[in-house]
Formats: sequence, structure tokens, C-alpha cells
Amino acid sequence: MNHTVLTGDRPTGPLHLGHYFGTLANRVRLQELHRMYVLVADYQVITDRDVPGRIQHNITELLLDYLAIGLDPAKATIFQHSAVPELNQLLLPFLSLVSVAELKRNPTVKDEIAHSSQSAVSGLMFTYPVHQAADILFCKGTLVPVGKDQLPHVEVTRLVARRFNERYAPVFPLPEAMMGSAPLLKGLDGGKMSKSRGNAIALKATADETAAVIRAARTDADRHITYDPERRPEVANLLTLAGLCLGRAPEEIAEEIGDGGAARLKRLLTEAVNEFLHPMRKLRSSLDAADAREVLTAGNARARERAVLTLEEVRQAMGF
Repeated sequence: MNHTVLTGDRPTGPLHLGHYFGTLANRVRLQELHRMYVLVADYQVITDRDVPGRIQHNITELLLDYLAIGLDPAKATIFQHSAVPELNQLLLPFLSLVSVAELKRNPTVKDEIAHSSQSAVSGLMFTYPVHQAADILFCKGTLVPVGKDQLPHVEVTRLVARRFNERYAPVFPLPEAMMGSAPLLKGLDGGKMSKSRGNAIALKATADETAAVIRAARTDADRHITYDPERRPEVANLLTLAGLCLGRAPEEIAEEIGDGGAARLKRLLTEAVNEFLHPMRKLRSSLDAADAREVLTAGNARARERAVLTLEEVRQAMGF
């Protein structure tokens, strides 16, 4: 069965290896099998911050990362929120289908509020799951690759679709969540891997920048390297990352390093990461902002064509 897949990112900073092994590599695979929509969620940047920051710069950088890792604009429709007003207009009728209490109970919204940089929570934060429902349903999305923390958003989308179909007419499919199987990579400081915490290896980083980040990575005092995620999580994380880049089991790499200690592990990891990222970095260096604009112009037009049709179907179903 051919699915329509909706996925995407907020343009808040450079993509890193956690993104690649968590979602990006899977997108490259899925674009060969299904209809793919990739959203540059620029409007969602302001859900948890007062200003969007260097939004145009971040959008360009995100597009260049997409092209470098192998997303093909001939196979995937890559577009941005703010360029498709019909998509955003779906938010109004969709909000009438959920209660304030249901939005307040959403665990992902609670977590986002707890980590927000805003002094007060905006109304946009509460409507975030419904806006994501509009993202998925505007293209009649049927498959949504997500992490565990995003599952509640897919449930809200299914709720919105079901209630619209029952109240007005059977317009929308009920999308399914697609859980990734990639291991969760921690940041190189042992915390959550994040664009803003300086603990991740950006896909666009130079070989020297990569080496510097890995040199500063946290390990432990035991010189003998073993793969033990429970008792030695920092060392296990580095071994996992090396294994992903080399296509080998982390246990095998640990046995090979043995008494070589953290220094040998970091040297091996640096070589593995730089070799793995070299083709992407080479391709990225051949691209520029004009290439990114060309991709968005074409993708925005295709996405808007789809959104116009869906909004018209919604308006007719509602009697407008």
C-alpha cells in the first residue's frame, strides 16, 4: 500500500547526527516507497519563544542539510508553513473539534511548556497539537514517522479527523504513527542531544569541529572499554555512535579497543564520523542559498495546490 507521509522539522538550528540516525535516514528510504511531504515548520518556531530568531538563515541551512543527506525534491515535496495559508486556515475548524480540557491534558504540550523559553505560555502553545493535525491532514497524510514523545500529537490528529468525519462528512483518513527503531543517542555531555546545548555533531560541521566536540565528550575513569549502557552510559553512547557510522556492533568495537582507553575510543569515533559524513559534507559544499530557494519555490507550489483542494473539500463538507 502506498502511503502519504508527513514529516518535518522546526528551523531552529543545524541538524545533527541524532537527527540523521533518528529520522533523516528513514526519510530518504521512505521517499522511494511513498508520497512524501517534508515540512519546514517555520510558524511553529514561535510556539515556545518570543521571536523566531534568524529564521531565513535557519530555513536555508535546513534545506541544505536536507539536500545533503539525500532528500530528493523530485520525490519529496519540501515546503514551509508560512507559504501555504490554506493549510493554516484548517486550524480554525479543527479547533472547534477539541476541548480546552483535552488540549491541557496533552502530555507533549505539558512538556513543551515546562521547557519553554517564554515567561508566559502563549495560546499558540495550546493549539500546537491541532496545528500539527492540520499539517498532517491537509495532504491526507496516512503515515507519520514520530518519536515516542510525539505520539500524543498523532492521537490528537486522529481525534480531529474522526470527529470531522462524524460531524460533517468522511473527508480525512486516520493517520498511523510510525515509530522509529533507531537507538536513542545522547549528547556528548551525557544529556539530551540538542541543537542548542553544544553537545551534538552537526551534519555540516568540519572535520576539525567534529574532532573538537568528540575530544570534549564525557567518558569515565575506567580505562578498559566495555559496552555497558546501564553502568557506563557515556562510553556506551560513544560506542553506539561509532557502531552506527561503521555499520558494526558496539560490543565488537569495545572489544577491539579494550585497554586502549577513552583516547583510542575518541580517535576511532572521530575517524568514523568524519568518514561517514564526508559524502554529505562534499555535496553540501556544492550547494548554495539559490538551490534552497529553488527547492522551496517548487515545493511550496505543490503543497499549496494540495492544500487548496483539501480546504475546499472541508468548506463544502461544512456547508460554507
